[in-house]
Amino acid sequence: QVQLQESGPGLVKPSQPLSLPCTVSGGSITNNAYSWSWIRQPPGKGLEWIGYIAYSGSSYYSPSLKSRTSISRDTSKNQSTLQLSSVTPEDTAVYYCATVSVATRGLVFGSWGQGTQVTVSS
Repeated sequence: QVQLQESGPGLVKPSQPLSLPCTVSGGSITNNAYSWSWIRQPPGKGLEWIGYIAYSGSSYYSPSLKSRTSISRDTSKNQSTLQLSSVTPEDTAVYYCATVSVATRGLVFGSWGQGTQVTVSS
């Protein structure tokens, strides 16, 4: 069973960039059985899909966040990293990484990390 662990700065100032690594254990980030996704949950709201990076290395993003988002992977560290530029208080959320499979009916999420809280405030 693959395990995922997010980490992050906790508090970020508005207009600053955000970088969140997700460390994978129990499996390889180049395993072609999965892609690696990021999801967030703002306070009092539902889950919001951000994007994913496929085992091929191609990445796909939510249209609403695409202009500010980049998802990459570091095979030497077995990590996926989410980068979000020019954050605002609306980016305050718990951020999760998860494995994902692309099925005909849509995205199917598998293993999840425990999540990391990000607060955007001056």
